This record gives sequence, structure tokens and C-alpha cells, in this order.
Amino acid sequence: MSALEDVLAEIDSANAQDPNREEGQPAALLYGERMSAELARLFPEASEVLKIAARGQHVERWLLPRDSYPMDRAGYFAWRKEQGRRHGARLAGMMSKAGFDTEAQERVGVLLRKEGIKRDAEVQALEDVICFTFLKWYFSPFAEGRDAEALQRIVEKTALKMSPEGRARVLQEFDLPEPFATAFRD
Repeated sequence: MSALEDVLAEIDSANAQDPNREEGQPAALLYGERMSAELARLFPEASEVLKIAARGQHVERWLLPRDSYPMDRAGYFAWRKEQGRRHGARLAGMMSKAGFDTEAQERVGVLLRKEGIKRDAEVQALEDVICFTFLKWYFSPFAEGRDAEALQRIVEKTALKMSPEGRARVLQEFDLPEPFATAFRD
């Protein structure tokens, strides 16, 4: 196996331990597979580091539960920041074991911490993949029981994180009702 295949297999092995289930599978494992599939579809020429970041974006996420931080906006952002740091460190360790150099290990952390969003093409590509994965697989269940105003804010925040190309592609690929579609128009 190649170094990339070794890291992806180790990510999958770690995520197979997720006690949370979705469609009968460990939720983190399924999420990683979906992220890889969307990355391959949207960015077929992605670098190995971007492939690792996409697959491992939620590596062992369940080990730091959301409720271990205050259940307010500040707590959410602190939890998310720590998750990005933890995921980057965990993937760097896997990459080191597989023979990736220090530069690649550091780069995966940059991607996962979303440093340079809107300025760094790979960070932005990862964010677009995250948003596509959310819209395709998670938005509908997420929307259940939420009011229209709250959903509109979520859709608008999602669109703001995306590149212009990503937003245009959302409009092509998803049949979004108004006013959701408006959020993706330039």
C-alpha cells in the first residue's frame, strides 16, 4: 500500500470505533467516506494532503463531545477550534507513521484549522467539500424541527463559507427552494 492508502486506512480504522451510528455504520466512518467521495467528484486532482484532510476531518470526533463545552455560541466556537487542532495533530501522527514529511503533516493541520479560508485554494476546496457534504447528506435531517428563520441563517452562513464556484455549483446541483437559493447567488 502507498503512504496515502496507509493513512486513509488508519483514519477508517479509528473512525470505525465511533459508538454513534448512522445507517447502521459508525457515523464518523460514514462521514469520512462521504467527504472523500465529494472531494473526488468536486476536485479530482486533489493533493494527497487534501485527500487526508477530507477523510479525516472528523477523525475520532466523538472523543471530545460537544457538551464538554458550554452550550452557547462561544462554547461552540471553542469546541470547534479544539476539534480542528486535535484532528490536525491526530492526522499528523498518522502521516508521520506512514512516512509523510513534516511539511505535509503541518499542512494538514492548516487545512483542518481552516487557516486561510477564502485565500488558500486548498483550504477553500476543503470548505466547499464540507458544505456540499452537509447539504447533500445532513441538511435535511438537521432541518427537521427547526424554524424557517433559523434554517435561513444556517443556509446563509453555509453559502458565505463557500467559494463563488462552489455556490454556483450548488445552484446547479441542488433544487433549493427560495429563499435558500438566494443565499447562493452572487
